[in-house]
Amino acid sequence: MLKKSFLTGVIALAFSAGLAAAEPAKVLIPANPGGGWDGAGRETMAAFNKSGVFTDGVSFTNKGGAAGTIGLAEFVRTAEGDDNALLVTGVIMVGGVISNKTPVSLDNTTPLARMTNEYNAIAVPADSPIKTPQDFLAALKADPGALSVGGGSAGGVDHVLLALLAKQAGAPVDKINFVSFSGGEILASLGGGKIKAAISGASEFRDFAKSGRIRLIAVTGPTRVEGLDVPTLKESGIPIEIGNWRGFVGAPGMSEAGRKTWLDRFEKLHASDVWKEALKAHGWEDAYLAGDEFKAFIKAEESNWTTALKDVGILK
Repeated sequence: MLKKSFLTGVIALAFSAGLAAAEPAKVLIPANPGGGWDGAGRETMAAFNKSGVFTDGVSFTNKGGAAGTIGLAEFVRTAEGDDNALLVTGVIMVGGVISNKTPVSLDNTTPLARMTNEYNAIAVPADSPIKTPQDFLAALKADPGALSVGGGSAGGVDHVLLALLAKQAGAPVDKINFVSFSGGEILASLGGGKIKAAISGASEFRDFAKSGRIRLIAVTGPTRVEGLDVPTLKESGIPIEIGNWRGFVGAPGMSEAGRKTWLDRFEKLHASDVWKEALKAHGWEDAYLAGDEFKAFIKAEESNWTTALKDVGILK
């Protein structure tokens, strides 16, 4: 009897201290299938499984729109107190919360880990007369409204980059023609000539570029992206560098035990050879930052992006 009571207590303690350890993860991706957020969420969870760090399964839900803030609102509404619920997040969502003035923000979640940073690329159709970053600036200056440029949600990294390029070209920011997409359909639109250029993560364009369906004219990092023979904006004489970090947050009201469980998992994943291989395969930069440091980073980003959005004229 004592033995049975003891075992019952141990089982109860296990459930209260780490429910996340016994159930599949529920990952909400705040974008349509395809694209950077979708890839980051699915590939990270695949690495968890392949590395053996977390093998209890995962279900994905895609909820795109409004720079990830529709997915954020859904997550905050439905995931309260769920130690197994995760939301893929990133700088685009930070900008979306600010520019859309949403009633929910990342303050309503439990920050867990920033995992990657990726630099953007500027792409054009393979037969485009725009062949260099300077050609792109010239087209912006000549007629910013005629140069339709696809990207992620309004107020995100892609939109801000286009605004920065317009300022560099001497074109009015309020005249730029930014076409927002919430998933991987941007590639079909670019390859089909429905838009004249596109801005997104370099990894999203890699395969299309290698197949010759589109042409990359610049990347936005401090150095060239490995495996892509594409100049940086800086080496082209354009003093702009901008990146796109992505990570994970937990549910509102996630228990301290659940938070510690996931922080331990992300730490182990980050240290694994499987994760190092994933970073290299996708052209992602290691940007690991976890727990309270990640929480402080998000607060700093909110301040930085408020200033940036005002500076480029997106936020009034």
